[in-house]
Amino acid sequence: MIPSQQTAPILANLGITALNTMQEAASRAIAQDHDTVLVAPTGSGKTIAFLLPILGLLKPNQPTVQCLVLAPSRELALQIEQVWKKMATGFKVNSCYGGHPVETEIKNLSNPPALLVGTPGRIADHLDRRSFDTEGIHTLVLDEFDKSLELGFHDEMSFIVRQLPNLRKQVLVSATHGIEIPEFIRLRNPQTVIHEANEESLAALTMKVVYSPEKDKIETLFNLLCTLDSEPALIFLNHREAAERTRDELSQRGIQAQVYHGGMEQPDRERALIQFRNGSIRYLITTDLAARGLDIPEMKYVIHYHLPLKGHEFVHRNGRTARMHASGTAYVILSRDEPRPDYLPDSLPEYGILSDFQTLPDPPDFVTLYVSGGRKNKLNKIDIVGFFGQKGQLDKGDLGRIDVQDFISFAAVKRDKVQNLLARIRDEKMKGKKYKIEIAR
Repeated sequence: MIPSQQTAPILANLGITALNTMQEAASRAIAQDHDTVLVAPTGSGKTIAFLLPILGLLKPNQPTVQCLVLAPSRELALQIEQVWKKMATGFKVNSCYGGHPVETEIKNLSNPPALLVGTPGRIADHLDRRSFDTEGIHTLVLDEFDKSLELGFHDEMSFIVRQLPNLRKQVLVSATHGIEIPEFIRLRNPQTVIHEANEESLAALTMKVVYSPEKDKIETLFNLLCTLDSEPALIFLNHREAAERTRDELSQRGIQAQVYHGGMEQPDRERALIQFRNGSIRYLITTDLAARGLDIPEMKYVIHYHLPLKGHEFVHRNGRTARMHASGTAYVILSRDEPRPDYLPDSLPEYGILSDFQTLPDPPDFVTLYVSGGRKNKLNKIDIVGFFGQKGQLDKGDLGRIDVQDFISFAAVKRDKVQNLLARIRDEKMKGKKYKIEIAR
């Protein structure tokens, strides 16, 4: 394991003072000479739990990929990459995923990172192309491996494992206990670390049922959102088309929401998450794609517009709230004659909603601005903050979260400051160059 005097600055970079019980147990297990299976609830900090001990396995002078992390979605891969960058370890990291040019990744891999993160499909593609050498890879992490299998990545994962001749350690990570491990993963003397949701976190989650008088639940959802004091909420449905239809029907009633599902183009998915995280959108209507693996902090409300088929997905959805000592409420919307699945408790208290006219939620505090430059244009957060402050005359409190990507950036600005800001910076240059800056679509 990494000495405590070395972990302190890393934890400080991550904004935490100490590891939790699960993270400590996982770090001890992964540091030992055996494979590890880590099972812990959504929101418990599993990414840090496996990245920290992996740091202790990396060799500074080895110019090849040493650790490969597979994740089921682009969003989770990017999240892992960002956590590693925040750790400021000195070791290079790259992420590979579909939805953007493979040529950019090949160029990045010409100077191999010590830690490579990617989705199974894109990593398999790179192995076909021989984009990087696998001889130096000694550690493989399969994050949310059961989700990767659900999404149909069995063959790609099997192919990848066969291409790692010098693999010495495997770490399997999941939020679901009891998942069957496929045959292509040959674990060696595995140690299993299981961290159940403790009584405190279970007590922090309140579940309530909301009965819809109609089979079509849209009016009940609308009324429910009007009672939640304009607080953000995740709204889960089972189908992509239903998510988009629900978004449109809420919009007709005066509530703006965004959708997030696997049928969207990657840039659209990413933009939806950015707007939800930075407070430009209060309500994210989603499939189970958002039930785990995404960095969505401090969710107070989860709404089950549709119930999932499997009980463990119900648990994952609820794991988006009541996290890290915060309380939260999960609402289940049911029509009176709707069958109740076995996993749903019989004794849920009913949340009654008055059918009279409801006051619409307040509009979001922020608006997201698009900037046509990013890291590859030598722009960073400090540049954008300085430009908006000096040229746009924004005060510190007028600017929210900033997300800088390779070639574009997004900044959250207080709604009542946006128009004046855009007028002031219309003809101004940032770091000597004119960038397109407008309200993100």
